[in-house]
Amino acid sequence: MVPLRDENPITITPYITIILIVINILVFIYELSLSKPELDTFFRLYAVVPRELTASFEGFPVGQPVREPLTLITSQFLHAGFLHVGSNMLFLWIFGNNIEEKLGGIRFLIFYLTCGALAALAQWFFSALSVIPALGASGAIAGVMGAYIIRFPNAKIMTLVPLIPQFFIFFVARIPAVFYLGFWFLQQAFNGIASLGVQAQVGMEGGGIAYWAHAGGFVFGAILGPILGLFDD
Repeated sequence: MVPLRDENPITITPYITIILIVINILVFIYELSLSKPELDTFFRLYAVVPRELTASFEGFPVGQPVREPLTLITSQFLHAGFLHVGSNMLFLWIFGNNIEEKLGGIRFLIFYLTCGALAALAQWFFSALSVIPALGASGAIAGVMGAYIIRFPNAKIMTLVPLIPQFFIFFVARIPAVFYLGFWFLQQAFNGIASLGVQAQVGMEGGGIAYWAHAGGFVFGAILGPILGLFDD
């Protein structure tokens, strides 16, 4: 199910959300300019490589010019393809502007980056010895969605729902955020549990979706949002 927009108007210009989207797109354009070996090196430097992060936590040098804990932030601005960056930026725009309005620009930025770092650590916890680089803004955006579901549970999400996807037959439905985002979270959590036994097929170990980053980011967002003033007037 693809969200198209939410029926939740704002009264501000969400500058931080816009800046984050622009930075992500510019970084992705830069990635497109790199050759395959250059892109592999770029990801190794700035994405989270769990085994290297584990080594750095244990005090062993990893021989990288970028300190591995810093990749908890830099990895949030990397993407692996057009669908990856496009879907992430769509979700960030739909749900991020409302959370920015409630938190304010600076607190929203702190919230966003912190959720992304904690989400990456959640995925690292379940794959501490993986050598597959983990990257993308989805952990941070999951945090935004976690804050959204508790602050705007009844907001309607205009959603493109597949009826017969093989024949490109869809319909648009107005789904309350509590159901749309709640279903999304349960999907990530169940897939994360499934991936524990078959990491080579569906987990980050196989270069797939980092489900624990999504589920973890969602939970951290629901916790951090109120702490940073999500319900303040």
